[in-house]
Amino acid sequence: MKRGLTYLGIGIVFGITMFKSEAASWFRIYEMFRFESFHMYGIIGSALVLGIIITQCIKRFNIKSIYGDPITIPAKEKGFYRYIIGGIIFGLGWALAGACPGPMFTLIGAGFIPILVVIAFSVLGTYVYGILKDKLPH
Repeated sequence: MKRGLTYLGIGIVFGITMFKSEAASWFRIYEMFRFESFHMYGIIGSALVLGIIITQCIKRFNIKSIYGDPITIPAKEKGFYRYIIGGIIFGLGWALAGACPGPMFTLIGAGFIPILVVIAFSVLGTYVYGILKDKLPH
């Protein structure tokens, strides 16, 4: 129960941050894909840099979770095409929907109910991938 409340609290802070930074704004995402504004690239770039730094600190200093459990980060398989193709599919879905997975849930919290259609189809797409993943060339 304690972990669930911790995750809920982190999710609420994340959602507020996403909404206040306008990262969940369809207009900001549209500007980004048209290369009209640096706003979203700045958010994504700073998240990328922080993610790299934090991941390296966890690996090098054997940092444990707040519950004392060891944090293990498994090595990823090397590959080029799987990440390029997956990234293109993800980017197309992001551009069509106007939101990636994090902001989709933020938009529900902000009261944008039509995003439930996007979430339903993203869950359906994930389910279909789960069924087909063994047959795909990756």
